[in-house]
Amino acid sequence: MNTNSQLASGIDRPKRGINSTLFALWIAMGSIVMMFGSLTSAYIVRHAAGNWLEFRVPDIFFYSTGVILLSSLVLHLSYWGFNTGKAGLYRIALPISLLLGIIFIILQYQGWLALYNIGVPLDGNPSGSFFYVISGIHAAHVLGGLFAISVATLNAFSLTYKPTEKRRRRFQLVLHYWHFVDFLWLYLFLFLLIQ
Repeated sequence: MNTNSQLASGIDRPKRGINSTLFALWIAMGSIVMMFGSLTSAYIVRHAAGNWLEFRVPDIFFYSTGVILLSSLVLHLSYWGFNTGKAGLYRIALPISLLLGIIFIILQYQGWLALYNIGVPLDGNPSGSFFYVISGIHAAHVLGGLFAISVATLNAFSLTYKPTEKRRRRFQLVLHYWHFVDFLWLYLFLFLLIQ
C-alpha cells in the first residue's frame, strides 16, 4: 500500500524503530524491579536472622491477586479492540479494567486490616512489617497505573475513535505498565507466600 492510499484509508501505520517513551518506561520499570529486588533480599536476610513471626496470609490477598490479573487481561482486550477497529470493546473494557484495579486496592486494604486483626500489626514483628511495606509500595505503583488508565478512559470517551499511531503508542505505555505492576504483584505475592 503506498503512502497516498494509506492517507486515504485514514489508517495511521506503525512506525519502525524504538519508541523512546516506551524505552524510558522500561528503564523506569527496571529501577522498580531493582527496588523490589533489594526489599525481597532484605526480607530473606532478616528472616534468616530469626525472631520471625509465622502467620497465615489472609485469603483476601488471593482474591486481590485474581482481580489484578483479570484487570490486566481486560485491559489487553481493550488494547486489542483499539487496534482491530472494535471501538465498542475498546471503550467498554477500559473502565472495567479501571474498576478491577480499584477493587484490587480496596481488597489490599481489607487484607491489611485482616492482618492487623490476626495480630500482625505494621510496627510489630519484622515479618509483618515487611509484608505491609512490600505490598504497600506495590499498591502505590498500582495507584500510578490507575491514574494512567483513568486518563486513557477519559480519552476513549471524549475523543473520536481514531487508531492513530500516537494514540496507539500512548495506550501501549499504559498497557505495558499495567501488565508490569500486575505480574510484579504476582511475583511478590508468591515470594511472600513461600518465605
